[in-house]
Amino acid sequence: MASSRLMEELTLNDLKNNNRRWAERKIAQDPGFFKRLEGQQAPQYLWIGCSDSRVPANEIVDLDPGELFVHRNVANLAPPQDANYLSVLQFAVDVIKVRHILVVGHYGCGGIAAAVDGKRLGLVDHWLHPIREVHQAHRHELDAIPEMKARLNRLCELNVMRQVTNVASDVFVQDAWARGQPLSIHGWVYSIADGLVSDLDVSVSGPPGDG
Repeated sequence: MASSRLMEELTLNDLKNNNRRWAERKIAQDPGFFKRLEGQQAPQYLWIGCSDSRVPANEIVDLDPGELFVHRNVANLAPPQDANYLSVLQFAVDVIKVRHILVVGHYGCGGIAAAVDGKRLGLVDHWLHPIREVHQAHRHELDAIPEMKARLNRLCELNVMRQVTNVASDVFVQDAWARGQPLSIHGWVYSIADGLVSDLDVSVSGPPGDG
């Protein structure tokens, strides 16, 4: 037990040392970097992505801190009953006034697989229920895909599409469009295998029938 605590302490110390080296590199590259960050953040983008540690939002699109407002959860959901997500969405739209909302899933998502593998995990089963609904709605298409990996990857895409619809139908977004605020919602999928994002071409920039 003592050895385990020592290993944990060493790991945390490593993280703190990494932080100091990172800060020093930033200052060496750009002496005014942290001074600028002290001002009010004004990113143009809200990223709604997965909590998976292999999907670092800022790094994927090569943006510095302060340039991307980020919300992450298991399987990149945008559920209309989740107060955490809704608070982030309202702050991004009404206060920061982002111009683009990016719903970003990723291939090989463990949350997607867990939603449909038939195993019970506890509380997270309730969280993943919207994915099972997407799976059921597209059952015929998905069952026609013989290889399981490809089937789950397609479910990742379908889930992103559904979450784009959820975001676009939210009252905060609808109100922003009603007052003429420029705001677009996009659906992307990230491939861990090659580091590239794919646009699913489901972008929405206004209510149905607008312009």
